[in-house]
Amino acid sequence: MMKEFNTDFLHAYFICGSQDVPKGKTLTGIVEKALAAGITAFQFRDKGPNSTLSKTERLPMAQKLHQLCQAYRVPFFIDDDVKLAQQVHAEGVHVGQSDEEIKQVIKEVGGQMFIGYSCSNLAQIEQANKISGIDYYGSGPIYATQSKSDADPEIGITGLTQLVKNSARPIVAIGGITASDLEAISKTGANGAAVISMIAQSNNIKQTVSQMLTAPWIKSD
Repeated sequence: MMKEFNTDFLHAYFICGSQDVPKGKTLTGIVEKALAAGITAFQFRDKGPNSTLSKTERLPMAQKLHQLCQAYRVPFFIDDDVKLAQQVHAEGVHVGQSDEEIKQVIKEVGGQMFIGYSCSNLAQIEQANKISGIDYYGSGPIYATQSKSDADPEIGITGLTQLVKNSARPIVAIGGITASDLEAISKTGANGAAVISMIAQSNNIKQTVSQMLTAPWIKSD
């Protein structure tokens, strides 16, 4: 469906799994609302002690979410599970520093899927810059986050600015981001914001996504 990576995919990047769904709501319901509101990418990240999906339930859920994303022509990423990404023909996969070895991932799906890679400090960015086959970096946490128990120390706007300056690739900022942070993040030259609870726990998803889309991101030509 999408052959060419576009930095605009990073403007309003939503990440969600069963562990992020507020009481009384459903994962598919939240994702569909977010898609209707205009998110530019979706990442299925289902992990941790609060996940309510069993390993066997993840595949049909991923298929369902991918179909929703396809209906809205939005790239669908899977977090840290190349096999699952291949099974559902996802547009992309996102891996962290401690997840599957990045070179192995590139070997398996490079050229067939978009590849995102978490880089939260200068050494990681400089190392990743030398590896070909990565499409973008996810950098953060910008601020402390409740959504990830294993998050690195926060880097703030100053840290993000330094990473953007030294990055050979587009960067999506992640971690504890709220609507009031979007302008400062866009001023660093980052290409977008990736959020979990900002959308999952929003009382007005349409308005939240609209704030992400109207932030002054650098648009691709």
